[in-house]
Amino acid sequence: MSRSLRRGAAAALVLAAIVPLSACAAGNDADTLQIKPDNAAASIDNSAKLNNIVVVAPEGSAGEYSGPLAVSANIANTAPKDDLVLTGIKVGGTAAQLTDEHGAQVSQIVIHAGESVLLGGPNPGAGAQVPNAKVSVGGYTDTTFSFKNAGDVSANANVQPAAGFYQGFGPQSKSTASPAATASPGTVAPAPTGGATASAPAGSPSPSAH
Repeated sequence: MSRSLRRGAAAALVLAAIVPLSACAAGNDADTLQIKPDNAAASIDNSAKLNNIVVVAPEGSAGEYSGPLAVSANIANTAPKDDLVLTGIKVGGTAAQLTDEHGAQVSQIVIHAGESVLLGGPNPGAGAQVPNAKVSVGGYTDTTFSFKNAGDVSANANVQPAAGFYQGFGPQSKSTASPAATASPGTVAPAPTGGATASAPAGSPSPSAH
């Protein structure tokens, strides 16, 4: 092999080594790829799995925000036979109001074994409305989900405005009061002053930010 060909081959090998290293440096940078972190998730033993937990502010909200919020999450009952009963949600220490598909306040949401429920969204269903709380839109806030027998579980949830993928997931403008009702997927569960239903098949889709 001539000296010029050997030089050319050596240069090609050096270039081939540099290119993958440069690509790797760019590929591992989240800002370069514009990748958003996955939404919060949590679980309680073999009783419950919570996925895609997001706190949603009204459309147009940005930066430091104080006002009504909505909580969206896909909650699955992973217990073999027992009902999973959601009794409350807190956002940064502020209690949310559980609601049915009409926006009426309910005391709890029952999720039967093997089923799941999507809180919030444009389709009628159960929800969780926070009357007033202070959050940073685009940042994160603490959320706590309380269950009757399974206990509490907390997650640091992303805060997003009700736009784009989250259109229709924002807080409701108003709701009708029915504080003693119970939302139960698949069935009407009577309570002292009323009842409500909220149903979703296991594995229902819920919002995610990628």
